[in-house]
Amino acid sequence: MSLRRRLEHSSLLAGAIARVAGLYLRLCHATTRWQRDGLDDLAADLAVGPVLVVMWHECSLMGPLHWPKELGPLSTLYASSPIGRVSGALQRQSGLHPMEMAEGISNLVASRTVLRRVRDGYSIGIAADGPLGPARQVKDAPLDWARAMQRPVYGFAYHTRRGRALSTWDRMWFPLPFTTGRVIFRRWPAQPGRKDANPQWTEPLAAFLNDLQEDARRSI
Repeated sequence: MSLRRRLEHSSLLAGAIARVAGLYLRLCHATTRWQRDGLDDLAADLAVGPVLVVMWHECSLMGPLHWPKELGPLSTLYASSPIGRVSGALQRQSGLHPMEMAEGISNLVASRTVLRRVRDGYSIGIAADGPLGPARQVKDAPLDWARAMQRPVYGFAYHTRRGRALSTWDRMWFPLPFTTGRVIFRRWPAQPGRKDANPQWTEPLAAFLNDLQEDARRSI
């Protein structure tokens, strides 16, 4: 049986792969001298209630390790694909509360699941360009949830001086240990209304995330 098929049927195998990946990422996290920005604003908003955290998929590898868990729980999403199962296991091992989204599920059904989590006090984290891309193109889901939640939307970005972009659709950043890095949580100054159309906010959110990623990259 191929590794893909085994991953599709074995949560134990997905968990084992996630543990190996997690050990490496925790090594990178522990040996990097981080500059962290935006945590005071994030803490102030979390004291009032959950927030929506949005990032480009290229930043998702180390995202779970940078969420300030002492300020509140974060529920993330992962796809039901083999690599998605590994991602979900890695998020769970990092102390987050991931939700599996089956292939083909509608945004309406997903939104109901997300809103139940929000009512229970969980912030929500999502990659704006989704699990499959195209890279840096905002999907409907983060805007649907921003309109439904009516809570602050935070962008997340990180970069390290040592590392490389993988040959993946998203050019995911793969960090190396013993370096310097910057982590940014920044509140999106916009707040889409409940009845707003998504297209009017797609480009503003993309521009915000691009600027955020560039800020993280050029300041280390």
